[in-house]
Amino acid sequence: MKSLNWGSFSVLLVFGALITGIAIATRPFGLPILASACIGLSAVAVASVVAFLLLRAHIRPLVGGFVGLLSGCVLGLALLLLCEAAAPPSYAAVPFLHLCGPLLLAYVGLVVGIAKATDLPILTVPASPSDLIPVGKLLDTSVLIDGRITDIVECGFLEGPLVVPRFVLHELQIVADSADSARRARGRRGLDVVQQLQSFPDLKVEVTNQDFPGAREVDLKLIELAKLSAAKIITNDFNLNKLAQVQGIKVLNINQLASSLKPIVLPGELMRVFISKEGKEHNQGIAYLDDGTMVVVDNARRLISKNVDIVVTSVLQTTAGKMIFGRYDERVQAEPRPISASATS
Repeated sequence: MKSLNWGSFSVLLVFGALITGIAIATRPFGLPILASACIGLSAVAVASVVAFLLLRAHIRPLVGGFVGLLSGCVLGLALLLLCEAAAPPSYAAVPFLHLCGPLLLAYVGLVVGIAKATDLPILTVPASPSDLIPVGKLLDTSVLIDGRITDIVECGFLEGPLVVPRFVLHELQIVADSADSARRARGRRGLDVVQQLQSFPDLKVEVTNQDFPGAREVDLKLIELAKLSAAKIITNDFNLNKLAQVQGIKVLNINQLASSLKPIVLPGELMRVFISKEGKEHNQGIAYLDDGTMVVVDNARRLISKNVDIVVTSVLQTTAGKMIFGRYDERVQAEPRPISASATS
């Protein structure tokens, strides 16, 4: 980066000396040498400012604006030729059309070209290698703080490349520097998860510097980046999930994955559970499966801290997740328990 800045500064010096020398040699408007040199330096300064502003703009609006400007100039010259052919040379509006006709149409073409640059298919491909984003899966802040992605990768169910945008790391750093201890712990856990993902030998994790200054929120930046790179977004954020799907972006939601992997049980099946605490109702016990699913067991209050076999009576699906209701029956304990994949807990 330092060599690039030094190279740009060297070009500016050479270009400035060349323009200043031409101004001194030609002396525009018959000015003296000092005034001519000032004009040359002023022209170089204006050109440098314009170049700096153009560097901050995206390539597609620049190309679209240039195409629109060129098309407006061509249309303006064509209109001028038509007016000259239709009107006599002494017509009073001809000098005005000579000057303003091409300029007005060039301005219209410039505005339309910048506004409609994204509609041109030829401009949907990044113009420079620095704009190229590897097609992969973009990691959201929430999924890094959650941490379960490392288990999924370790099991081999998720392949790279995984792309971590720089603005996501910046948001994690802000959370890690928070005065709130809980938020600070979450931010540090997210940064630790990034390091853990980078430590997997068979997983490619890349950090991209691509940013979108026009979008303030990280979710909007992720969506723009996904559009540009045709990548999927891995997230746990419900709002980001819906917003991305509305705009046609594929989303991998770890919460949905976890919900789909919950064991399927039917009324009448046998399950072996560990009663961890008493329930709200009379003579109820509460157990939990490995995935966190709550199991409410009747007649199990006296069996806290014991593994027991229960009969599933019903399954309730709520917005917060799935709840299983069962009944402890002493007669079931004496019977051989059938082996069932849904009974592991």
